[in-house]
Amino acid sequence: MEDSKTKLYQALTVLTLITVVLVGAMVVSEIKGYRFIGGGVAATNTISVSGEGEVTASPDIATVSFSVREEAKKVADAQNKVDVKTKAALAAVRKLGVADKDIKTENYSSYPKYEWHEATYSCMGLNCPPPQPGRQVLIGYEVSQSVTVTVRDLDTTSAIIEALGTAGVTDMQGPNFAIDKEDTLKAEARKQAIEKARTKAEVLARDLGVSLVRVVSFSEGQNYPIYARTMMSAEKVDASPAPSLPEIPQGEQKITSQVTVTYEIR
Repeated sequence: MEDSKTKLYQALTVLTLITVVLVGAMVVSEIKGYRFIGGGVAATNTISVSGEGEVTASPDIATVSFSVREEAKKVADAQNKVDVKTKAALAAVRKLGVADKDIKTENYSSYPKYEWHEATYSCMGLNCPPPQPGRQVLIGYEVSQSVTVTVRDLDTTSAIIEALGTAGVTDMQGPNFAIDKEDTLKAEARKQAIEKARTKAEVLARDLGVSLVRVVSFSEGQNYPIYARTMMSAEKVDASPAPSLPEIPQGEQKITSQVTVTYEIR
């Protein structure tokens, strides 16, 4: 009998300990969850602060886009003309170190060209047939190919611009300078913005005589990279060898992040 009571007491003790542990774990979980953004009971007393971060860096890549456009009476002839000029332009940029992975065709199009021909009418008698309407007449085809080149060695940018102009491309845009791994700089700008917002919140809470409890909401505005851009048209590039390469300043780029953080206060 005594053994049964002892076993029952031990079982109840173990059950009580398990219950205490489970309740404790639930309480800890609720406390942790309460600290999450927007978690727990809705906050009634809050303050909102904003912060802005800015990172400046020099560009490390540039893109140059060009097109080749040709006309001919037969579509095959127009395609051949475009192919010859495009291959010459790409051979020139490859010679300057541009890899195949950095050469991309953005568009290739071919369409017929028409002219409107008015009908001729020369009947002067009384029983003339009604005049015939004008008609469209196929006069040939136009074919164009647009290519974008990514330049990773910025020291060759001016030489590439000159090479494309000499190759006789129809038009050209660029170089447009950019940063290859921009996400890293965006994250750095965001971190700065959050730290500034936190500092503002701490100062404001101290002045108000309250304490910061938790973050209840967070929002981030758009990142606005400010790029240094230099545009050049192939029509302005002399096909004859230039005495010197064009000067193309790269400048710097700024990436900004604006955040708004709302804190619960107590």
